[in-house]
Amino acid sequence: MTSAPSDRAWWRAALAVFAVGWGANQFAPLLLLYREEQGLGQTEVTAMFSVYIVGLLPTLLVAGRWSDAHGRRVLMRPVLVLSLVATVLMLLGPQDPLWLYLGRFLAGLASGAAFGAGSAWVRELSAGAAPGTGARRAAIALTGGFGLGGLVGGLVGQFAPGPMISAYLPHLVLGTIALVAAWNAADPYRPHGGADPAGLIPSSAGTRRFLLGVAPWAPLVFGCASMSFAVLADLLGGDAGGLPTAYAGVMVGVTLGAGVLVQPTVRRLAASSPPSRPPVIGLTAAALGMSAGAVLAASPDLPGRALWLLPVAVLLGAGYATLLVAGLVEVEFQSGPRDHAGLVAVFYVLAYLGMATPYVLAVLSRLGGPEPWIAALAVVCVLLIPLAQRQLR
Repeated sequence: MTSAPSDRAWWRAALAVFAVGWGANQFAPLLLLYREEQGLGQTEVTAMFSVYIVGLLPTLLVAGRWSDAHGRRVLMRPVLVLSLVATVLMLLGPQDPLWLYLGRFLAGLASGAAFGAGSAWVRELSAGAAPGTGARRAAIALTGGFGLGGLVGGLVGQFAPGPMISAYLPHLVLGTIALVAAWNAADPYRPHGGADPAGLIPSSAGTRRFLLGVAPWAPLVFGCASMSFAVLADLLGGDAGGLPTAYAGVMVGVTLGAGVLVQPTVRRLAASSPPSRPPVIGLTAAALGMSAGAVLAASPDLPGRALWLLPVAVLLGAGYATLLVAGLVEVEFQSGPRDHAGLVAVFYVLAYLGMATPYVLAVLSRLGGPEPWIAALAVVCVLLIPLAQRQLR
């Protein structure tokens, strides 16, 4: 245990979350590159993208509860090392695609351990700030890492030599810096130790308010994000002037950059409005973005179609960020010190189910193409609005 943290101690924990988020999403803009360079199919590369959640989901639950019992920093140290190991394995991808599956799986393991416990760590180091500040800082760290990791990965993958190697080098540098910075960072949480009688899933996850007010729309958090930069950017990348990898990277940056920019506004909105308003706004943005995306995907002859994805990416990024902050703020409201990391983990488990969107759409697209399924998701967003309004009063 350390002494009381300073007002700025939170940035070390935030940097750790940021670095793991970077490592998790650096692969996203490289899907087309692996298809072209290694002859992989659409279903294969989207499976590589989505296998990440196979590692992520169970560790989100286990690591969150474990950190409630033992502390945050003691978990984050090996997690940062594991994130670096995952990137090293991705460097071996040109030799055998199996390394890509393994690297993505390990990146999921690292992310699952980091995002629940790491978000709780940031929140606890922000205890003296205004209500909701910790949730906002954690969300910005996560979103910023995701966004810059994908943007830099796409730009390096497009313009640097040896793109399937060089695209991963920035994370090796960043991850090492984050490991050094976070190693002895303050950890104000006092673990209670021993086995947790509540099990992996805290009782707060079984309340009506969580099950009906948060859980139904939680998968749309990363459903919005992956729809923009892993589905639509891939469908429209052929119209990007011969720069499909850079285009995908830019769409990652635009989507998640828009998310970072709106998060302070969402936090203020959450503090001054009924609890249902932020998720309703997020679902509205998601519905509009997915509807517009379906139209673009179905309009191959539209002039400048690739550029029209920019405002759509902003809408989906706003939907992603609004739902993310709304969920974290609601989790903070519904949980206490002993189950906060556990409930954050449950929320992220649900949110990360949306990362399977590209793979699911690739499979469903065999039945009539992707456009009707994208439009169907927009309809789901609309149908969830009245449910959120009723449950989060």
